[in-house]
Amino acid sequence: MPLPAQNGLSASAAESSGQQPVRCCWCQQSALLIDYHDHEWGQPVTDDRRLFEKICLEGFQSGLSWLTILRKRESFRQAFAGFDAQRVAAFGEPEVAQLLCNEAIVRHRGKIVATINNAARALALQEEFGSLSAYFWRFEVELSGRPQDLTREYLQTLTQCPESLALARDLRQRGWQFVGPTTVYAFMQAMGLVNNHQHDCHVGQALRAPRLARQQQAGAS
Repeated sequence: MPLPAQNGLSASAAESSGQQPVRCCWCQQSALLIDYHDHEWGQPVTDDRRLFEKICLEGFQSGLSWLTILRKRESFRQAFAGFDAQRVAAFGEPEVAQLLCNEAIVRHRGKIVATINNAARALALQEEFGSLSAYFWRFEVELSGRPQDLTREYLQTLTQCPESLALARDLRQRGWQFVGPTTVYAFMQAMGLVNNHQHDCHVGQALRAPRLARQQQAGAS
């Protein structure tokens, strides 16, 4: 069954009534984070370029905040050829040197080299599975095995899951770098492979029902 459409969800109903919509606690510190939360985070993504971009940016985030990376995202896109895996895989030492001089991105040689390496690994996955989407969505987390009330306190204890451990292990075996289970779990949350919105969050509530219906239909087929 196809994944849900990748459109952002609106909080207009709550706002029109004069109430602030309930959102996940992590996004409250910044208008940029609120917009990202409402329109991107947790929305099911099947576009290969977006998937590749996100797993690369999660690697760059290691040791930093997501807000730091989000503020630099457009600069990263310009620096890494729009995260076109084929173009990035062709980067050599001249491009690495140029990136290390680019103050608009995170200038970490290991992460830059890993991104170039991972681009080549991404092309191999596309060749094997037909798309990155087909590969990554094999590791989707089933709703049936999770508590219904995802409270703020409970979610703060989650930094990985069996699926992120399995995905990280498989990626490393395939030669990927900067893809530990915590980094991979953050990627899975953002790309919708697991719905980690708080149970009372307006975005999470809108995502939950179609996700459950899709998983139930897939299980019955």
